[in-house]
Amino acid sequence: MFSGYSMGELGAIFAMQGFAGLILFSVFVLMALGLAIIFGQMGVINMAHGEFMILGAYVTYLVSNLFSAYLPGLFGIYFFIAMVLAFFASGALGMFVEWAMIRHLYKRPLDTLLATWGLSLILQQIYRSVFGAREVGVTIPSWIMGSLPVTDSIEIPINGIFVMVLAVSISAAIYILMYRSGWGKQVRAINQNRVMAGAVGINTEWTDRMTFGIGCGVAGVAGSAFTMIGSTGPTAGQLYIVDTFLVVVFGGAGSLLGTIASAFSISQAQSIMEFFLSGSMAKVLTLLTVVGILMLRPQGLFAMKLRK
Repeated sequence: MFSGYSMGELGAIFAMQGFAGLILFSVFVLMALGLAIIFGQMGVINMAHGEFMILGAYVTYLVSNLFSAYLPGLFGIYFFIAMVLAFFASGALGMFVEWAMIRHLYKRPLDTLLATWGLSLILQQIYRSVFGAREVGVTIPSWIMGSLPVTDSIEIPINGIFVMVLAVSISAAIYILMYRSGWGKQVRAINQNRVMAGAVGINTEWTDRMTFGIGCGVAGVAGSAFTMIGSTGPTAGQLYIVDTFLVVVFGGAGSLLGTIASAFSISQAQSIMEFFLSGSMAKVLTLLTVVGILMLRPQGLFAMKLRK
């Protein structure tokens, strides 16, 4: 497998593939964080999570066109505004979906799978009707374009660094929100014992709605970041939903540390194997490895807590 490569070439290959894995890790983390909140803390199997991500990507696309046409002088900062709008757009839609549909299904978690799968098809058709079936891309600000040379044979793309910094920042914000705030304590209290949480005065319905909305909002930010490395289409979210669920389940639903560790392990393994094997074979081997580990440790890398 490695014949024909010098030690220096092998080092450069592993360094570049490792960095590509870090970019994939960042996308996985941004997607999985929102799903870890919704699935891990609420027990909702949200098959439309990818469509909330794509809503964030389309919001970024619209903001990019708006700044390009009417505010060209401020085009360099549009992405930060787009991320905020993507969070609120996806979060608002998530809160509406929780009020209109999800709140009726908390005692039937498997039904949430079918309901959200139908929602994903509806959202895909809406995106197709509004934006067209063809994929669209955003214009990246000049300060994110290009790469930083590390050695003569290794260059690091700036947009990849930006996505990684964003993933670390969002992870830190989610950690503070879930484990260092009063709202996070309420969410975990409801997760452990809904009846008792309601008995002590916690507004469980509003907390559920906010939790679902924040999880969807984080997916919107992931979609905004996704525009830095790929094009956006009505069905693009479905390309990541299986990997995202795999990351959450493998890490242990509801565990922030487990989600990050799982995303790092899967992304690095997949990225390195893709260089030496086909992309589909790399996915198959990664999936088989994860399934084998889950057979030995069904609760994932970290203990999984279920909602009662």
